[in-house]
Amino acid sequence: MSGERFGGRGRGDRRGGARGRGRGGWQVADLPAADDAADWFLGRLPQAWFTEVEVTVDREEILVVGTLAVQTVGAAEGAEAEGRIGRFRAETRAERIEIAEEAQARYRRTVSWGARLGGTSALFTHVAAPVMTRLRQPERRVLDTLVDAGVARSRSDALAWSVRLVGEHADEWLGRLREAMAEVDELRSQGPAL
Repeated sequence: MSGERFGGRGRGDRRGGARGRGRGGWQVADLPAADDAADWFLGRLPQAWFTEVEVTVDREEILVVGTLAVQTVGAAEGAEAEGRIGRFRAETRAERIEIAEEAQARYRRTVSWGARLGGTSALFTHVAAPVMTRLRQPERRVLDTLVDAGVARSRSDALAWSVRLVGEHADEWLGRLREAMAEVDELRSQGPAL
């Protein structure tokens, strides 16, 4: 286990998870809902730490990235911002571990941290979850082209780059899709028990 990534995965993730194939795709049945995670962190974090907090949740991880308050007249940039983020990381480590352990007990997901100041951002540690896939030759050729062109170091990097690119350019559509899936989950939970 590295640096500041605390705890492990939820019970369902250790052996491949208690996942079932349904109409809505792959579902993680035994993970608690984390809809209130942003509110929980806002209530739990010391107010002096951040001016803004962004909490992102998926099946494996809760990523908490806060904007540090600028304590001087000018905005901290470059090396000064990196230094302040580093100081924040060192000075708050014990308390962040305590908060992360509480959140991991509540949500059964790994908690990772990051900070930003001005135009500088740093993720302290975060989950790089393996994703298995089978690709046919046309898709493999796309990845190999990205590797051959020096855009990515490996097929894995090329696939991650491609996913990031789609995420950036399809953000609105993906948001609408997530909302629709949430509505389906809500309707499913209100349905009759078998």
